[in-house]
Amino acid sequence: MTPRGRKHLLKPLALVLASVLTLEGCISPYGDSVGRYTSPIGGAPVISNETPYSAALRCMSGITRTRPIKLAVGQISDYTGKTESDGSGRKVTAGAALMAMTALAKAGVPMVERFDTSVAEMDLKYANNKLIADDQPKAPGDYRKILSGSVLGSDYYVVGGITELNFNIRSENATGDGGGTGTGATKGTFGGSLYVMNIGLDLRLVNSITLEVVDVVSYQKQIIGRQVSAGIFDFLGTNFFDASVGESALEPIQLGVRSVIERGMLEMISRAYGASSGACTVSVDYLGGGNPYQQQALAYQQPYAQAYQQPYGPPPIGVQFGVQAYQQPYNYQQPYRPTEMTNAINRSNPYRGYSSDDPLGNGGLRPGY
Repeated sequence: MTPRGRKHLLKPLALVLASVLTLEGCISPYGDSVGRYTSPIGGAPVISNETPYSAALRCMSGITRTRPIKLAVGQISDYTGKTESDGSGRKVTAGAALMAMTALAKAGVPMVERFDTSVAEMDLKYANNKLIADDQPKAPGDYRKILSGSVLGSDYYVVGGITELNFNIRSENATGDGGGTGTGATKGTFGGSLYVMNIGLDLRLVNSITLEVVDVVSYQKQIIGRQVSAGIFDFLGTNFFDASVGESALEPIQLGVRSVIERGMLEMISRAYGASSGACTVSVDYLGGGNPYQQQALAYQQPYAQAYQQPYGPPPIGVQFGVQAYQQPYNYQQPYRPTEMTNAINRSNPYRGYSSDDPLGNGGLRPGY
């Protein structure tokens, strides 16, 4: 090999060796003092999983606490049938029912478990065989007793499914390139694209005793994605360089599912409790500091206390107290029937209960979206 060839061969070998030495600073074949081969990247803190409708749901807790309607959540399945092309799973989350439970909890709605009763059924089986105790047995017959009526029933339950997942409803893109006409002239390219998809949800509220469907909501949300790229190509003497940069972002699909569910639950709860359309339209992000919902809840509680001397008692007939007047006193022996089950105008308002406030000062579902 000629000296010139040897020189050109040593350059890439030196670059490879330098790269290997650099990587060895990050990964070691031997465990460190805490048992790791390398330190993981990242360090973002854990934050609450919020949507623009979470604040309005928390505001509803000032109303829901006055009338104990017990709700259960059943199956809210993915009916889109869309799966990943590599066979790794479904496009849409299978945890929509869990999201609905979280939404009800944010609104302070009393719930009874019907989604996963496997542990309770196992305990009941053990108790029926006299094999389980509530504490350390102090006597041979000290076991858990099975008592009639010990399990609370639900007044209503929520079921439904994710029914739409439409890709690329519309897309727009633009590309371009330019530069000098000479052989060694600088040339550049750029491009960008936008595309929109959507998801849809259908929920229904069912009377647990009569199985009557008393309310139905159907909502959809559009999700946007973008791609931007740019590059440059140029000669510098006997060398050339080609560099490009790009950025892409897609609004989180599963977070969009959570947003649609929380909007649907907000409307169902508002109707079930007879809340006026403007009761919780103004919302503030509770992550911004303090707990402003406590003040809102107190504002709701005050007129209740003035009306009947106790904040949580059943309201008298025809008394106006911040929500619509109930036409009949609440009968605790029978579930309360939600009112106004037709689609009212407030349901068609896309910003009903919507808040774009973000704990980091950026609007949207997450910072940057």
